[in-house]
Amino acid sequence: MTVTSCPQSVGRPRAFDTDTALEKALEVFWRRGYDGTSLADLTEAMGINKPSLYAAFGNKEQLFLKAIELYESRPCSFFLPALEKPTAYQVAEHMLFGAANNMADKSQPQGCFVVQGALSCSEAASAVKAALINRRLAGEQKLHERFAQAKIAGDLPAHVDAEVLSRFMGTVLQGMAIQANNGATAEQLQQIAEMTLQAFPR
Repeated sequence: MTVTSCPQSVGRPRAFDTDTALEKALEVFWRRGYDGTSLADLTEAMGINKPSLYAAFGNKEQLFLKAIELYESRPCSFFLPALEKPTAYQVAEHMLFGAANNMADKSQPQGCFVVQGALSCSEAASAVKAALINRRLAGEQKLHERFAQAKIAGDLPAHVDAEVLSRFMGTVLQGMAIQANNGATAEQLQQIAEMTLQAFPR
């Protein structure tokens, strides 16, 4: 837990938990998008004033980027743990079912923060949009490398293009995120996962 003290008013310092405040900011950004979130929305949700926000996190863009880092490091994250699975099929299985369960979790905003954020950013937020796209491409590159390793090990057929397979998986995951944001249930997304695995090369 990190506690930061920032002035709320003259002579009255206010202590707040920056980790909790960042969790609150993440939820607001996730529900409203970058452009749809105002500083007033953030300070109200985080329980701090603007000077405290600037002192602890920088500007709105910097806060958003910190929220992305938090999102990707949460214990319920499924992408990076999936890459550690022993076979390419298990990588895909863990990733798809992890996405189905996580993206439709009603205890949080539905869908994927990174995917939805990139889709909803305006031209004025081009730096934020670029950062989100780069995150997604970096993930796709990690998956490409994992499938390339599987191919070398003989775990994937020789004719399989590891790059195309990683893009295929990324496309399915992004589609699942949009479906979840539109109200798809975990069971419905699991059906998508099952059908995708039927087409997965083994």
